[in-house]
Amino acid sequence: MPKPAILVISSHVVRGTVGTRAAAFALEVLGHPVWTVPTVTLPWHPGHTGLAGAGQRIMASDAEFAAMMQQLADSPWIGEIEGILSGYFGNVAQVEAVAKFVTRAKANNPKLRYLLDPVIGDHGNLYVVPEQAQAVKEQLLPLADMTSPNPFEMQWLTGSSKVETALEMLDQAKRLGPANVAVTSAPGMKKNTIGILMLSEGEAGLGEHRLFDKVPNGLGDLTSALLLSHSLTGLDPMQTLRQTTASVFEVMRDAALREAEELSLESAWGSLLHPKARIDMTSLSRRLRRSSLRQQVV
Repeated sequence: MPKPAILVISSHVVRGTVGTRAAAFALEVLGHPVWTVPTVTLPWHPGHTGLAGAGQRIMASDAEFAAMMQQLADSPWIGEIEGILSGYFGNVAQVEAVAKFVTRAKANNPKLRYLLDPVIGDHGNLYVVPEQAQAVKEQLLPLADMTSPNPFEMQWLTGSSKVETALEMLDQAKRLGPANVAVTSAPGMKKNTIGILMLSEGEAGLGEHRLFDKVPNGLGDLTSALLLSHSLTGLDPMQTLRQTTASVFEVMRDAALREAEELSLESAWGSLLHPKARIDMTSLSRRLRRSSLRQQVV
């Protein structure tokens, strides 16, 4: 059975596997037709500035970007899309244009699922201007069916203090808004582990694996694409968590063995389809229900 088309809205690099390059490749391997809208085009990931400089940044004007989103919304093929994934934005105007597009697309297809990967910061700092982060919070987060923040992004979006454990992050995830939340780079329950914390449909769980000392960029883009694909194609939340975590672990392991500075999805594509890694899964549903009962009592 053909899989639904997915629209990916994010940054594009000429060299490397981040943004649209990572997400679109993964989704196509999984069998989805993919539409892509680049928000900015760069020669390489900005994290390589120490090696090669920041690189030229190419971005459509606000009017051009808004017009393209409008044309896509008005196109005769808009009904093909059943999923939207948004990642990095170049400015506030792009956030506003995409919010209008998602609103129209959802009106056209109430079953459409929108996954917001916030991409606003990490390691304790925003890497977009505060106005842009606020626009993501106010305009896109309320439209999202699923969101995939890292711990810092969740902290910023909820206005909470920094937390250290997966259980504390679960309480934050409940306050984020969307019914489906996947916290990437969440601390594991065991020493020297990391994983994905999932909250979905009244269930919660943590999929974890060993921590790598150094990993290439693009794993967040890959994770979001896998989460959206698996949720669209019928896997339940905990199956989605297990499958996604296993694939991401195998891709990270492949990069670590190669000592690669970029994800090597072209050689690790089998891990996207049929990951074999055993993932430590911990159910947090009981903790979630106890927390909900406490809130009802209060």
